[in-house]
Amino acid sequence: MQNQNGITFAGNILVDVVKTITGYPEPGMLANITAVSQAVGGCVPNTAIDVAKMDQNVPIRALGRVGDDAYGRYVTGQMQKYGIDTAGVIVTEDVPTSFSDVMSDVSSGERTFFHARGANALFSPDDVDVDALDCRIFHIGYILLLDKMDEADETFGTKLAALLKRVQERGIRTSIDVVSDSTGRFREKVAPALRYADYAIMNEIEGCGVSGLNPRKADGSIDVENMRQTMQIMLDMGVRDRVILHSKEAGFMLTKDGQFRMADAVDIDPSEIAGKVGAGDAFCAGCLYGLYTGIPDEKLLDYASAAAVCNLTAADSISGMKSAEEIWRIVERNQK
Repeated sequence: MQNQNGITFAGNILVDVVKTITGYPEPGMLANITAVSQAVGGCVPNTAIDVAKMDQNVPIRALGRVGDDAYGRYVTGQMQKYGIDTAGVIVTEDVPTSFSDVMSDVSSGERTFFHARGANALFSPDDVDVDALDCRIFHIGYILLLDKMDEADETFGTKLAALLKRVQERGIRTSIDVVSDSTGRFREKVAPALRYADYAIMNEIEGCGVSGLNPRKADGSIDVENMRQTMQIMLDMGVRDRVILHSKEAGFMLTKDGQFRMADAVDIDPSEIAGKVGAGDAFCAGCLYGLYTGIPDEKLLDYASAAAVCNLTAADSISGMKSAEEIWRIVERNQK
């Protein structure tokens, strides 16, 4: 394919409505809501806006579904604010925009999530005009939270796997991300997509959900050998180029030619952490930006880790992200 340019982000689009509460009530009892705020959420807005904030010169397109409602207009408007092409975001009239009510306990800092799958559940391969794609990278997430994409396919395992194969046949590199899921469907739904993914980027829990290995040792520390074995298993399942896993301690990468790399997470003072929502998407955005612009493998994980640290400095998923130049300065400071 000629003249490929930019990154297309497809999949989950939602709004996080954060409600600060005085405490979590017992059934039948009342708790006060002291503050309400909203922010974009989901794979598409989070990663797309993060990359746009890193570098405004990268053409970015969004594909997904929203409802014909205030949330849909809000999240689409936020993406447009950063120059993202939202022409491929379909407005669904009869189903609301997906959203999560996030109950944040002011006393403990713990968060409880109530999620409405909404329009995301209807986003299907038919919504992606593969022949019209002219991007260099096609990134989609989250597997296990896209009902139509996760449906079984007799030939390819899932509808998403069939879609990814068609995208690869266009000469476009494919990338996938997963949502942490407690139903045990990782092998069933993720493995088919791995066969048609150039890049698989996810956290240690999701990756080990595929491999069946434990991401941590008995003392709670990350099990580096299991990380390496997990990535090798995913490559053996069909990932064409590289697998990247991330945890709070470090990032890990294994390439098809057997090159293994690990980079410790960038240090941050705990007092500077305002929130952790979207940190995984920020790391993923750093990886995709690096893969798109040609950041060398030996520096890619450091850059992605610094991008994740930027995210931690804000309560929402996107406000903390900085330009690529600023992210590199964080990398340099961390290595002194």
